[in-house]
Amino acid sequence: MTRLIQTLSEISTDYDALFVDLWGCVHNGIKAFPDACAALQTYRAGGGKVVLVTNSPRPWRSVAQQIKEFGVPDDAYDAIATSGDSARLAMYLGVVGEKVHHIGDKFKDDFMQPMDLATDEAVQITEVPLEEAEGIVCSGPEDPLADPEVYRPQFLYAKQKGLKLLCANPDIVVDRGEVREWCAGALAALYTEMGGESLYFGKPHPPIYDLARRRLAQLGQIDDNRILCIGDGIGTDVMGGIGEGLDVLFITGGLAAKEFGPDPVNPDPERLKLWLSEQNLSPTAAISFLR
Repeated sequence: MTRLIQTLSEISTDYDALFVDLWGCVHNGIKAFPDACAALQTYRAGGGKVVLVTNSPRPWRSVAQQIKEFGVPDDAYDAIATSGDSARLAMYLGVVGEKVHHIGDKFKDDFMQPMDLATDEAVQITEVPLEEAEGIVCSGPEDPLADPEVYRPQFLYAKQKGLKLLCANPDIVVDRGEVREWCAGALAALYTEMGGESLYFGKPHPPIYDLARRRLAQLGQIDDNRILCIGDGIGTDVMGGIGEGLDVLFITGGLAAKEFGPDPVNPDPERLKLWLSEQNLSPTAAISFLR
């Protein structure tokens, strides 16, 4: 049964490392959450390791710069694992071919940066129009406020050609401040629904957890039973962490906040219990906001 807690410190001594989601947990897409940052700083001061595990389609250095601008302190974390890096690695290993059509102008320059993989398996990637493509790479919709259905004609053509779609961010939506935006995961879901093949490399899928564990291993060897995943996405953070056999702290005040009553700071325990039962998922613990 999921335990409802008030502060991270109530359970943090049971863990030597945290895999922490960013959007909705540490920042809102505009600015950092001071209480969340303070909780992570305190945890690290006590010897714990923090790996930020995010479905951002950006390379980790780009994410580090972005969250610095949001006000996330450097001493709130040790390392970053991004869905973008996991997907870029797959792209440069040729999983969707060498000639790719990219969807997502916002992160195009970051995502298409060359990678030195030091392996003979690496391929030379060329960005081309859809008509010339061997595969599709999606880091997000060009307009995050537009209905993903606008891509249906392109996807119908791509499906008929048998193109695979590499999804750099499995999130369906995020809240940027008070505005809800579509993510690459919504486009990938549409393509799959239409009969196309979508490849995922972020939460809840295994590749990003493999990357997070490798980032953590560079800081020291820590067993899985001493790792706690933290996030607000039931279908990404919670499902992914449980699928990896890791303990999970669910942030109720994020994407699903309205499910647990009118006061996000004080989620209704009975509504939380019923909702988690409907999701058929049982995180180790839940907290309104990371603090």
